[in-house]
Amino acid sequence: MANQVAERVREAGVVGAGGAGFPTHVKLDAQVDTYIANAAECEPLLCKDQELMKLHAEGMVRGLRLCMEATGAERGVIAIKKKYQTAIEELSLHLGTDLELYLYESFYPAGDEFIIVYDVTGRLIPPLGLPLQVGCAVNNVETLINVAAAMDGVPVTDTALTVTGAVREPLSAVLPIGVTARDALELAGGATVDDPVLLDGGAMMGKALEDLDAPLTKTSGGFIVLPRDHRLIGRKLQTEDVQVHISRSACDQCSYCTEFCPRYLLGYAIEPHKVMRSVGFDGDRELEWARQGLQCCECSVCDLYACPEDLPPKDMCVRSKRLWRETGQRPEPLPGRGRVHPMRDGRRIPVSRLTQRLGLTRYDVHAPMTARRLEPSQVRIKLSQHIGAPSVPVVGQGDAVRRGQLIAAIPEGKLGANIHASIDGRVSRIDDTSIWLSR
Repeated sequence: MANQVAERVREAGVVGAGGAGFPTHVKLDAQVDTYIANAAECEPLLCKDQELMKLHAEGMVRGLRLCMEATGAERGVIAIKKKYQTAIEELSLHLGTDLELYLYESFYPAGDEFIIVYDVTGRLIPPLGLPLQVGCAVNNVETLINVAAAMDGVPVTDTALTVTGAVREPLSAVLPIGVTARDALELAGGATVDDPVLLDGGAMMGKALEDLDAPLTKTSGGFIVLPRDHRLIGRKLQTEDVQVHISRSACDQCSYCTEFCPRYLLGYAIEPHKVMRSVGFDGDRELEWARQGLQCCECSVCDLYACPEDLPPKDMCVRSKRLWRETGQRPEPLPGRGRVHPMRDGRRIPVSRLTQRLGLTRYDVHAPMTARRLEPSQVRIKLSQHIGAPSVPVVGQGDAVRRGQLIAAIPEGKLGANIHASIDGRVSRIDDTSIWLSR
């Protein structure tokens, strides 16, 4: 049965819906003792996981049990915010002696894998490592629901997301993969500002999206719509040249970025204030300082909360990773302190305070799940929506397809994910990046 679960999940194209899109069937081929459902959902304003749990608690719990069965896990844990009372009540109807709840207060970034594994098990993942190395696996709410659906022969054709911010009707919705950001925005009643820019993926870890015709993917989790002159948009649209110039000229090494870094507080060797020094050097000296950023989880606490001068230490950590990749070397991770910081609990950041600091309080309203569906005339389905190699089309231009039909497959011998049609229609175009379907 275990191999059958992994194979069904592979066929259905299930990937991690809450992050980079790691193919879930690969996780299910491993053996662990603890499987964790990440229901912490800590990005400000986003609530699609909370809404999914209210509506699909049974499917999520079933998906968790299937993952436990596939990996041999004896312990199953749902890590969820204590304040999600309605979701907890729904989940509790389906829990048995094999599953338990881990209740979080509302702080950021509770959903980071390193944090959630430590909080639930007391185990520290090795630097630059994976939960698997300490006997754990983690999936988010939507992924587990998709695992349960896969066992019923239902592939991934939709994505759930929240659309909120400067819109007329903040909402969460389940939409066909490949519809545009513009479609999602219109479902929420349209923007209430003249020149909207979207934060794709959240205020902290998301990216600014100016192209409203960009398609939704399996990993789309939310859009926060803001006016172009909002501080967050300005920060997200800064070029690397500007960021480097600011970092080189303005950082006074106060170290607040490091003192609030959630990975540093867990004892890992990451010190963003030292990464800021790297931009003042060249060559090996720059790379050596840049090593202090290789264990960054890119949560943006340093950038958007801790730094009193509004500088970009997170972006410099991201840059440090790129600099090392360009050398072709795989650096040895710096050893950490080997112990959790004694002030860790006191430096957890309440989401309400973070929301205020980000200038988002006026948009902090609940976005309930809508039953409305989009019936698009066309979708653009990207061939790369996951970690690994792009999928290979198995249909040709002009072919008729049905919703749920396989249209692109995992390349032979590669890490990847199958992709399925999200609407009934005909293949109107194929290029190196996408397949277009038209009704």
